Amino acid sequence: MLRHHLHETHPAIIKRLKRAAGHLNTIISMIENERSCVELAQQLHAVENAVANAKKTLIHDHIDHCLASSIPTTRNRPQKPLQEFREITKYL
Repeated sequence: MLRHHLHETHPAIIKRLKRAAGHLNTIISMIENERSCVELAQQLHAVENAVANAKKTLIHDHIDHCLASSIPTTRNRPQKPLQEFREITKYL
């Protein structure tokens, strides 16, 4: 199995995902306690956003630290394709 290095953002991503996991357990309890669908939807939306933000952070970190080092820069256009790629990832 290939091992990859720990990125600077990984501890923050782990913290965010653990918080989201705890939040999911709370939502399960809310369902078991028959809380309103509006409350449940609101909480599920918050978890979805947390996971999406963790994914975006991970992808941007990979682009900035793994891909950036493998693409040569030019004087006129320093890593323009890489920047465009990073920009388009906001639509993931």
